[in-house]
Amino acid sequence: MAPLIVDALKRLEYRGYDSAGVATIEHGALARRRAEGKLVNLENRLKNEPLDGTIGIGHTRWATHGVPNETNAHPHFSGDVAVVHNGIIENFAELRDELAADGYKFTSQTDTEVVAHLVARELKRGAAPVDAAHAAVKRLQGAFALAIMFRNDEDLVVGARNGPPLAVGHGDGEMFLGSDAIALAPFTNSITYLEDGDWAVVRHGGVSIFDIDGQPVERRRQQSMGAAYLVDKGNHRHFMEKEIHEQPEVISHTLAHYLDFANGTARDLDLPFDFNAIDRLAISACGTAYLAGLVGKYWFERYARLPVDIDIASEFRYREMPLSARDAALFISQSGETADTLASLRYCRKAGMSIGAVVNVRESTIARESDVVLPTLAGPEIGVASTKAFTCQLSVLASLAVRAAADRGKVSAEEEKALVRALSETPRYTNQVLQKVEHQIEKLARELSHYKHVLYLGRDTNFPLAMEGALKLKEISYIHAEGYAAGELKHGPIALIDEKMPVVVIAPHDRIFEKTVSNMQEVAARGGRIILITDAKGAANATVETMETIVLPDVPEIISPIVYAVPIQLLAYYTAVFMGTDVDQPRNLAKSVTVE
Repeated sequence: MAPLIVDALKRLEYRGYDSAGVATIEHGALARRRAEGKLVNLENRLKNEPLDGTIGIGHTRWATHGVPNETNAHPHFSGDVAVVHNGIIENFAELRDELAADGYKFTSQTDTEVVAHLVARELKRGAAPVDAAHAAVKRLQGAFALAIMFRNDEDLVVGARNGPPLAVGHGDGEMFLGSDAIALAPFTNSITYLEDGDWAVVRHGGVSIFDIDGQPVERRRQQSMGAAYLVDKGNHRHFMEKEIHEQPEVISHTLAHYLDFANGTARDLDLPFDFNAIDRLAISACGTAYLAGLVGKYWFERYARLPVDIDIASEFRYREMPLSARDAALFISQSGETADTLASLRYCRKAGMSIGAVVNVRESTIARESDVVLPTLAGPEIGVASTKAFTCQLSVLASLAVRAAADRGKVSAEEEKALVRALSETPRYTNQVLQKVEHQIEKLARELSHYKHVLYLGRDTNFPLAMEGALKLKEISYIHAEGYAAGELKHGPIALIDEKMPVVVIAPHDRIFEKTVSNMQEVAARGGRIILITDAKGAANATVETMETIVLPDVPEIISPIVYAVPIQLLAYYTAVFMGTDVDQPRNLAKSVTVE
């Protein structure tokens, strides 16, 4: 069993990981082998110390809580319970203190270990394994996918999903559980995808699926193409849709790489410069990556008081800006091969600047030519229009801004902890948005698809988000769209407003909300049709009639651009679907732009 699990884990290597492990029930006891680093290390361990058994669970880990080492690698044990977990348990500190008070000893720094102890405690109190798992899952807050195995039952694995994907594979007298259909492809192409809030009782003979309250639910069984494709669309129509839905998981991976959630601090990074010693940060990128950098400018200047110059890469070197070796440069690129961005990097290299690369491909040219690689952990992004790469870029930049703020002494230890706590909640809020507003946006998109022009407005960090919303819509639906700072409306764009011009306003109820309301009133007075994306307080105080109001959760300011990116992605996606365009490969566009 163990070698089969390792082979399945190999198919998930594209996601990235820092350690791996596998556990089985061997001669009536839980047994495991774990190893830091690549899967080959685990394979070598298993060659020297084989595992027997006919039931098992395995995992490749991105460190979220605790350093990447064997002790923190999954699976985690507690008594008769073994657990593997993707995601972040947000209330782990509270649960850890509660369990420690009950005498449970923690051997790792992970949030996952609280799940094992919670289930073990329920067993100790007399609950049956399935009931123990259900009771534990109900206590968890955050985004998670779980597989739980019990020493005393070799015909049971319990799975649970709230955010990160989880699929059940159907075999002949055998069943499987995996985070991606591609991992299950060696065993079966018959798949059932769990939905958020589902938990499943998986036995050799089949699966029973329940909602969080324990009521049975039916989920569709379907054929998967996981064996044929490296990255499978799963139960989604397009890669773009799948990648939008992967965001809670990949954001959690990315944030955990830069933030220590357990201690509430930004991780120390091996940077070629000291944030406290540089006078200025220069950021350069193209397209969506540029807009991520523009949001980052707000964060660096607001929290770290670090001046930032940001340029579209194709303009950067031609305006001949003065550069200094006391400055640092940051280049953002999904592919790491963007020609204009690479040319800007080389221009800064000649000026003697320290260079960092925010890239999704660590082996890329931009990564190789930089002093430090700051990876986004989005995994392969197949859709040409960037979605999860964008929110992961934002996650890196927000984390770096917190690190810079701490290094420059602009935030106290408590303020740093509060910012890290807010960022740790991003996957949960992102998942809530997907659950609560997707159907509403799909209905709205049908109407939006009948218009030829759309305007997007926002202030502060929502200004670059407005430009990103417009870019997404024009990229994949071919509807003309423009994004503006809301305060610029009266300086020209207001001339375009009439009853045939929908105006998407991105406006959480923040310190400048009333200013944005004034701009919405100007639009309404001229017959413009307003689509307002806000929170509950914003919806209650908007005082204008809207075509549609999309209400998102009330979120901390620093994570607002990441969470609010999701509805603008969904709006573009569903509009393009109704327009009948090629969503994943829109005309005239390439995923990686390797010419100037």
